Amino acid sequence: MHHLSYGDVKTAADRVATGVRPVAVARADIGAGVGAAGTGGASGAPDFELFFALEFMQHTGSFKARGALNFLLAHREREELPAAGVTLASGGNAGLACAWAARGLDVPATVFLPETAPQVKVERLRAYGADVRLVGTEYADAATACEAFAADTGALASHAYDHPLIAAGAGTLVEEIRAHVPLVDTVVVSVGGGGLFAGVAAAAQHHGIRVVAVEPERCRALNAALEAGRVVDVPVDSVAADSLGARRASSMALAAAGTRNVRSVLVGDEAVVSARRELWERYRLAVENGAATAVSAVRGAVAAPDGADGQSAPYVPSPGERVVVVLCGANADPAETAR
Repeated sequence: MHHLSYGDVKTAADRVATGVRPVAVARADIGAGVGAAGTGGASGAPDFELFFALEFMQHTGSFKARGALNFLLAHREREELPAAGVTLASGGNAGLACAWAARGLDVPATVFLPETAPQVKVERLRAYGADVRLVGTEYADAATACEAFAADTGALASHAYDHPLIAAGAGTLVEEIRAHVPLVDTVVVSVGGGGLFAGVAAAAQHHGIRVVAVEPERCRALNAALEAGRVVDVPVDSVAADSLGARRASSMALAAAGTRNVRSVLVGDEAVVSARRELWERYRLAVENGAATAVSAVRGAVAAPDGADGQSAPYVPSPGERVVVVLCGANADPAETAR
């Protein structure tokens, strides 16, 4: 099991500094809206500070660009970038990030998707110059074809989240957040397979920052792994499954979750949808459900999961706590937020 270190993240930060867009951080007003529920001083007004890290403005629309760039640059430094380029099975944010990073380094990218993949995703990947191969009807079919392609051609196989270089790249967010909010107490992140969380936790641990890892209750790979004490497969059935729908968390994420200052929280789908709508109505921020998942935890809209074994108490910031919520991506139809 690879324990990601702060050194891994710091090296990644230096490596990707000129290639990624530095994250913008915005202070949120927490009167009657996001963040207000469940906290408050004598007046009933929240007494903590809330900020949004606007990482959905990153290249390709999600934090995944950081890990993809770090992964490819590190291999180039070691002279381990094959002529066949890089390959990945992902129609989501990871595939887009891989294609973008490869184009920037003039490296071929071959991305495998099931034939059922939405045409809009295929077109976006091709716009970044990727060679898109459609195989089978399920993601597993595409993943198998990707493995065979890597074995046949010598292409470098990447992963959506389960690789130290991918996770370390994601963790570079923490260094940038601290530049905006030097005394940040807590960083709140959504968790799918755990790449973002593992990287953020490695950096946060070094700086003494608390991490709240938020998952939909019907998409709880990390929470279930913590409960079992090992990585386990979970069913995936959530409105945020398009970006958080990993069936199992990485062992790196589980190792990070076992450290001090980490809290696992589950949220219901209704809370996610509500938070996403409120981000639009209140701030004109159009994000995907995966990003709204993190926000929904801070809204205090966390209920004990229906029928889930992993009970998870709500996360309520303490008085004076400086909380930064990472809005990790916005690759979804903005029209959905208005429904």
